[in-house]
Amino acid sequence: MRRLGSFLHDAWRIAGPYWRSEERWRARLLLGTVILLNLALVGMSVLLSYWNRELFNSLQENDAAAFWALLFWWRQTDSGPMPGFVFVAALYILIAIYQLYLRQALQIRWRGWMTRQVLDRWLAERAYYRIALTDPGTDNPDQRIAEDLRLFVDDSLVLGLGLMRSLVTLFSFVLVLWGLSGPATVFGLQIPGYMVWVALIYSLIGTGLAHWVGRALIPLNFNQQRVEANFRYALMRLRDNAEGVALYGGEADEKRGLLQRFQAVIENWWGIMVATKRLTAFTAGFSQVASIFPLVVAAPAFFAGRIPLGALTQTADAFGSVQGAMSWFVDNYADLTEWRATVQRITGFLDATEAARRAVDAGEGVRAEAAPRRDLALDAVTLALPDGRVLLEGASAGIAPGESVLVTGPSGAGKSTLFRAIAGIWPFGAGRVRVPAGASVLFLPQRPYLPLGTLRRAVCYPRDAADIPDAAIRAALIDAGLGHLAAKLDQEEAWDRHLSGGEQQRLALARALLLKPDWLFLDEATASLDPAAEARFYTLLRERLPGTTLVSIAHRPAVAQYHGRALRLQDGRLQDGRLQAGPA
Repeated sequence: MRRLGSFLHDAWRIAGPYWRSEERWRARLLLGTVILLNLALVGMSVLLSYWNRELFNSLQENDAAAFWALLFWWRQTDSGPMPGFVFVAALYILIAIYQLYLRQALQIRWRGWMTRQVLDRWLAERAYYRIALTDPGTDNPDQRIAEDLRLFVDDSLVLGLGLMRSLVTLFSFVLVLWGLSGPATVFGLQIPGYMVWVALIYSLIGTGLAHWVGRALIPLNFNQQRVEANFRYALMRLRDNAEGVALYGGEADEKRGLLQRFQAVIENWWGIMVATKRLTAFTAGFSQVASIFPLVVAAPAFFAGRIPLGALTQTADAFGSVQGAMSWFVDNYADLTEWRATVQRITGFLDATEAARRAVDAGEGVRAEAAPRRDLALDAVTLALPDGRVLLEGASAGIAPGESVLVTGPSGAGKSTLFRAIAGIWPFGAGRVRVPAGASVLFLPQRPYLPLGTLRRAVCYPRDAADIPDAAIRAALIDAGLGHLAAKLDQEEAWDRHLSGGEQQRLALARALLLKPDWLFLDEATASLDPAAEARFYTLLRERLPGTTLVSIAHRPAVAQYHGRALRLQDGRLQDGRLQAGPA
């Protein structure tokens, strides 16, 4: 019971914020309308049970007039005026259509709101980056946002409305069945409404057995979502790195890796198959017995002439409705296990996101903060790797606005990690980085990030391309040596695969020329360019961005001439010095 309470608490923790959000009134109105339509469908089912009784009674009595009136018009019966089937069916269909339509409208609104909220939390404080470094157990965030949120919303509404409908059906048909079944004597004890008690006992036994038989599906469904996402991620990664794999001739190794991940999918699926086979064997048998059981119980009264054929069929129908309502748990057990697995995955993701944000708020790791000053300062900065190895210890330094600084050091000394700390995204270490408040900062890594979409978006990233004139974008591309792309601003391509490494770095240069940052950090940003192109790259930066502070990581000695100062990382220390060949 404690586990169930904890699970329901987690489910409400995910769902509750939407029903208290700015969309709550629209959402509640939609939900209320769907509930009313659901209740109307139950009412129609009750009406149909009485209509069915009158139809079979007309057949038993050979009353053709009553039969045709019940089909196409209406008839006065012992139960009151009974509309014809064509009217009942038309109304039932209309209600069913709008119940589904409005439920789907609520689903997409709820999913849209949740997706926006989860994305906000995941992207805030760069939680997505910290989680990737510190919490590898929170796998496949793409699946949790795109797939798990959809499943949660869909299953919550379908299962919740189904449960409500079952409860209303139960109470509605219990009254019908109570009136039809009459008393029965068992061991000298008279039991009123005995069919109701038979249905209750039958369903309770079925529910208990279903849980006992199908409980293995809970961890299997959770794991299936994980291994499917791992396999899908491996396929996406191969697609995104197709050129590298092709150059290495790594197809055989990639195939081995993909098949290993798919083998996990297959093995877990076999487990689900076996568990589902057992559960289906029970639920199918349970349902088949339930379809004939009420007729067997009520048949003696029919053969004795105490009830007509219509009453027999209505009794069977009412028993089936009561038993079906009370067997909701049995019928939906597999869906419930999947819903539970979805709740666990979303809860784990939200917890990891919140933990990452709390770590930032608590100042864990190197803390980057805006300060009312013009220079950038490192204050007792210590950089470490996830395994605890220290790269830089207690370093302090400052960079004045307008300076050009070259960061050097052997591979693995921590140069790129220092840039990550300045950007405020490195969680391992201590100390503070103070950056000028209100200054615009742009980082250009060795492999520039090119977002999905048009070339215009790729050049302007992370600014909104709509805010920048086409003429300025084209001019920046021409200056960066990409004039042949200037006519393709609105063309959508996978630009990270369409452009060569050198072209991608030229595009990054165009981005810097276009955005004109106050502080520009380049991490091997010219490594794919030839020396002449690299020289033009830095010359353009100094000419077009004279007030920009330039901080570069580079291994080529020729880059030093474009900088006036050097910071060298070696043996865990940060050494400061001038570059004689650089500009003053």
